[in-house]
Order: sequence, then structure tokens, then C-alpha cells
Amino acid sequence: MPFGHDMVHSLATVVDLVNTSPSTGGPDGLTDLEGLGEFVKRHEVSGVGRLDATDLSRVRALREAFIKVFAAPDKVTAVIRLNTLLSESRITPRLTEHDGHPVHIHYFAPGASLAEHLSADLGVALAHLLVEGEWERLRTCSAPDCGNFFVDESRNRSRVYCDSRTCGNRMHVAAYRARRRA
Repeated sequence: MPFGHDMVHSLATVVDLVNTSPSTGGPDGLTDLEGLGEFVKRHEVSGVGRLDATDLSRVRALREAFIKVFAAPDKVTAVIRLNTLLSESRITPRLTEHDGHPVHIHYFAPGASLAEHLSADLGVALAHLLVEGEWERLRTCSAPDCGNFFVDESRNRSRVYCDSRTCGNRMHVAAYRARRRA
């Protein structure tokens, strides 16, 4: 994909955020502050202080808003939903360099809550995906028992499973067994 490190990181973060929702078919990955803290640590979300119940509630609501963007039936609806989400964010672009990462842009305002931080940074990453004509890279796993979202980073846009080692392998084994039975 023709995107920089921070864009790829933000897209991976938003995909992981939406996939913590039970609406994707798995367990709820954000049931408590410990789960939220693990999410923040795993994705190296910078500038986050002490988390509280308000953070958890707001991030869970934001997660559902992002799911609506991902599940949009067409690009026009995705644009409308993403514009709504971005209009509710305080966006203050600034260059930053931290934690060994090269200079990159943060879009959240200094002192922003975790939900505001995620809304701005992740929303802008999705906006760039739309602007670059790469919206079709946002996909839902083709495995019938999986509802996870993913970003297809393959050169020829051919990826169909969220994880080739789990869903992909499981589906290939099932197809092989079906052929053997036939």
C-alpha cells in the first residue's frame, strides 16, 4: 500500500478496534478498563494518561461509529458516516516525533481524551483511504463463521481472509477435504 508508517499503524489500530466488538462474531474485547489498557498498550497510543470508566464508555461508542463506517453499503454512505464522525472530533494537526518513530502527524488536540485521540487519528486515516481511492481495501473476512474486518494490504488486492493462518487455512483445509470426499 502506498501509505506511510503512521497511516498503516492507524489503519491497523482502527481494524483492531472494530474487531473487539461482539458484532463481528467474537467476544467483546473491551469489557473493562484492563482490556482498554491492553488495547492502548498494544497499539502504542501515545499521550494517554490514567483511564477511567468514561474513557471505556466513549471508546466503546466510538467503536460502534467506526463499525458503521466499515459496514457502509457504498462509498457515498461511508463518506457521510465518516464526515459525521470527524465533525464530532477536535482536530488539531501537528508534527511529532516520539518513542523512536520518525516525524509523523497527530491529528488530536493536546490534552484530548482517549476517544477524541482515536476519533481524530483513526478517522483521518480512513479519510485518506477514501481520498486515495483505496476504500475497497477495507474488507470483511470471507470465512462464513468470521465477521472480522481487515485492510487488504496485498499488492493486487486479492486477500479475502482476515488471517491466512486461521481463517484462510481453515477454509483451504475444508475445501481440500470436500474435494477428497467427491
